[in-house]
Amino acid sequence: MEFKVRITISLKEGMLDPEARAIRHALQNLGFQLSELKSARVFIVSLEAASASEAERQAVQMCERLLANPVIHRFTVEVLG
Repeated sequence: MEFKVRITISLKEGMLDPEARAIRHALQNLGFQLSELKSARVFIVSLEAASASEAERQAVQMCERLLANPVIHRFTVEVLG
């Protein structure tokens, strides 16, 4: 069965986020007042799995083995259907 999974990877608290800092500065220059801005990467993956829990397990393995660096990143996995 095919499942779609949303994987969101972001920096852990306390990690420098130069991309978000640059975007926040640019938005403030355009007149937007922001108290905080953080960046994240989102992947939508379609995969074959026997169940939703198996699809989630595979996505977690993707993060642990390639997509996220456990020292600086945190990730969430959501099975969409």
